[in-house]
Amino acid sequence: MSVVVCEAEADADAVRDVRKYVHHGQVLAMALRPGHIDVGLRRSEMTRFTYGVGGMILPRRHVEEWGQTRDIHLLVLGISDAALTEAYDGTGREVELRREQVLVDTRVGGMVSAVNAERIAGFPSGRLFLDSIEQALAAALVNGYAVRRHRSVRTHRGGLGPARLRKIEELVHAKMQDELTLWEMAQSVQLSTAHFSRMFHKSTGETPHQFVLRRRLERAKEILGAAEARVLDVAVACGFKTQQHFARVFRRMCGASPTEYRQGFAHRDQPDRWQPGFAD
Repeated sequence: MSVVVCEAEADADAVRDVRKYVHHGQVLAMALRPGHIDVGLRRSEMTRFTYGVGGMILPRRHVEEWGQTRDIHLLVLGISDAALTEAYDGTGREVELRREQVLVDTRVGGMVSAVNAERIAGFPSGRLFLDSIEQALAAALVNGYAVRRHRSVRTHRGGLGPARLRKIEELVHAKMQDELTLWEMAQSVQLSTAHFSRMFHKSTGETPHQFVLRRRLERAKEILGAAEARVLDVAVACGFKTQQHFARVFRRMCGASPTEYRQGFAHRDQPDRWQPGFAD
């Protein structure tokens, strides 16, 4: 999934900046700053749409339109064809979503906001977080906005078997310090990313991102309780990009900072406050 911020200049010349637009890949946009967009199939017949912060747009693909923007800043997410087709029927055919010039969808908006928060923080959660969000967004968009064609019914019985779950455990352990992608996890058990995500959640009750994050925090607690390693070294050893991100996630999930946890390790029987969720 690509993440781009598009900004429009707020000046008189911007009004004359009318040009043709066409999106060949599927995008989803959210307003970061209020403004308006004029759009239409003909330059002489454009309609104005006004957006507040958080307003969303789901454009139609392969349709050439005239448009101009004023003042508005947009967060633009590119959703891959692979994610959309897996969410639809897995055949590889291009998925067509209907145009929603003003998209009102609380679930989709929450996920886009989570991506924006991750962007502002410098993408500390890594590729797996964006992969998981892309899969969830693709499923929500396909279920709510796909132009339906006849397709075979896809059924999934049960979740991942014990052997496949062991392979995932081994992969996560082997890549504890490294970037881990959803594609790598799915490939290790020879499944597509969308099918893997569904089966994994059915087996564990967690998304792959939540699972990996929990395993990394469990490993961090082991190191903190057994050695006097610096918090920065613990963060790096457990796959966190920065000490600040590690400390923030650790406090939210475990109820204490890494230093406080180490100091109070004698009371390690206290339950953790694990709260699964996309944003971290």
